[in-house]
Amino acid sequence: MSGFDTIIVADWSAAQGVRKAERDAIWIGVSRGTVSEPPVHMPTRLEAEAWLADRIASEVAQGRRVMAAFDFPFGYPAGFARAVTGADDTLALWDWLAARITDDARGRNNRFDVASELNRLFGGTGPFWGKPREEAHPDIPYRGNDRTGHGMAEKRACDLVAKAASSVWQLAFPPTVGSQALMGLPMLSRLRRLEGVAVWPFQDWHDAPAVLTEIWPGLIEGAVPKGGVRDRHQVRLLAHALAALPDDELRAMMEVEAPEEGWILGAEHRARLTALAATAPPETDAPPLAPPPLSNDCFALPPGVAWQPVDDALALLRERLKPVTGSETVPTGDADGRILSEDAIARRANPPAANTAVDGFGFAHAASVPGANVLPLVAGRAAAGAAYPHAVPPGHAIRILTGALLPEGVDTVVLEEDTRSDGVSVAFNGPVKPGANTRKAGEDVQAGAVALTAGHRLRPPDLALLSAVGLAQVAVQRRLRVGVLSTGDELAAPGSTEDPGRTFDANRPMLLAMAARWGHAAVDLGHVPDDRDALRARLDGAEVDVILTSGGASAGDEDHVSALLRETGSLTAWRIALKPGRPLALGVWNGVPVFGLPGNPVAAFVCALIFARPALSTLAGSGWVAPMAMQLPAAFEKRKKPGRREYLRARIGPEGVEVFGSEGSGRISGLSWADGLVELPDGAVVVARGDPVRFLPYAGFGLG
Repeated sequence: MSGFDTIIVADWSAAQGVRKAERDAIWIGVSRGTVSEPPVHMPTRLEAEAWLADRIASEVAQGRRVMAAFDFPFGYPAGFARAVTGADDTLALWDWLAARITDDARGRNNRFDVASELNRLFGGTGPFWGKPREEAHPDIPYRGNDRTGHGMAEKRACDLVAKAASSVWQLAFPPTVGSQALMGLPMLSRLRRLEGVAVWPFQDWHDAPAVLTEIWPGLIEGAVPKGGVRDRHQVRLLAHALAALPDDELRAMMEVEAPEEGWILGAEHRARLTALAATAPPETDAPPLAPPPLSNDCFALPPGVAWQPVDDALALLRERLKPVTGSETVPTGDADGRILSEDAIARRANPPAANTAVDGFGFAHAASVPGANVLPLVAGRAAAGAAYPHAVPPGHAIRILTGALLPEGVDTVVLEEDTRSDGVSVAFNGPVKPGANTRKAGEDVQAGAVALTAGHRLRPPDLALLSAVGLAQVAVQRRLRVGVLSTGDELAAPGSTEDPGRTFDANRPMLLAMAARWGHAAVDLGHVPDDRDALRARLDGAEVDVILTSGGASAGDEDHVSALLRETGSLTAWRIALKPGRPLALGVWNGVPVFGLPGNPVAAFVCALIFARPALSTLAGSGWVAPMAMQLPAAFEKRKKPGRREYLRARIGPEGVEVFGSEGSGRISGLSWADGLVELPDGAVVVARGDPVRFLPYAGFGLG
């Protein structure tokens, strides 16, 4: 085995803190054959390590051979490992560092403390040098020329061959290769313990499913374009170059002798790697492609329309709205609740090969006859994960366990309970149906088939399907950022005052929770008093894709939401024929759609369910979603006038659907009492007990 199916290149960082997508951050590039994935930015080392462990394990599980390459030294100059651990064992040195280096979720680490401990093991001054503050860590010299007598060579043999200017001893001031090694080697100490992982060149790597290697992006510097994030360019281009190398050429590069110091892959092949890197398709640092914002007049009503029936209002929203989020790639295991931005294509079939569905005995159906059958058994057995390596001769059978691949010569399995065996032969009664108790390759999903279509919101069973067909990552819509804003001088934070003239803000926590339940990124924009300038500033600073407001959306003196939207020329006051609710102010602020919901919590809740939920789903790229409805007998009586659609707080009782005792829109307790809504049509209706009514359960709105 010499070739690699997947190349992963990681540009490491020892920086303190959570890093943005810029220089001195962690970037990871992945190439499979001639296809390169968009580089991935990792804000912390802990997140990067988890991503790498998952990706390596996933690649191996799917039968792909993977090389994971890292841009920091795997070893130190000769003699260092023995001075620290007592043996010339670089991997033991990794473990020594892993037991001492600490790193937290905020990127805070103790590398200078560990470097001080290491320097104290040597005579003289050094070998590690460089620190942020000259007065800190007295065991570490501030400058490199302040060191004497520590006995260590300045560079490894591979550093000299590659003509690398940096030193593994340098901890501060760019390039901080020494700090990268101190923070990277403990991570490698843990990664190498994953099943199937070997470390080049310290271990036999030739047949390992996954191999960790050391690389140096400086070897392809001549191919790195100007502008953008240099580290991002480097991981993409180097991954492409390594993936483009012919198998025999890559293998030859890896046949080196470096038992202690390690080696830089391709150290003596700068020109070749640079030339291959230059063949990578260009990529810009532009953000992921996103649809254009909505136009200011997208909510405009047809001429002459004043009052709108609910269905007409929904139809207009469905017609006018479109997705506003871009796409990103995430690990399949992290994709629950996300929306596919493109069809998910099966990389391999499920099942990938013909296998058995039961424990039993396998044979060629042609060998069986009606009545009594006695077939000799071949030695050994077939089990899941342990395929039988030989063909089963005609007229013979083999012991086979559930999930095992069918060996050559086997196309039928007889259930164990229907047999008797003495370990030499197996007896059973025929006839046995051809292909009995077997699964055909691809009978569930064929390789290259669409496993799930774009726009589908992923659920746990979907993650199982995508994983089964070999998709370690999926392209999904970026989460819709839904900002929720409350307005009005009368509002106060819950429990903050005893003034009966102030109203506790109930809408904002309710709407934030609803947005989160629907799978969006809920963004709390807080509360703004009746101050138009303050409201304008809050809207201007909102980094969201859509805004839900409650209150301030009518035409009064203090209705500043509608006033500001009117200034942009985008305000449309939709007077909708429904109860509770009616006013729905819609507009666009700086390209961001704004839904002005009623201030009354019951009306805000109903309008959010009926209008905001399908609208947000469309904006998020999942398409329009209609509520789930069922016909159930009424356990109430009701006489309704024509003109408006009504929604009653309701729940299922022993005799049918019950409704809340009061229809007052200020009775918030009715929302908690209910587990759904009864929808009464626009026209006049008389409901008697036992009559069928349309019931919309909360669960059908994603609030179950």
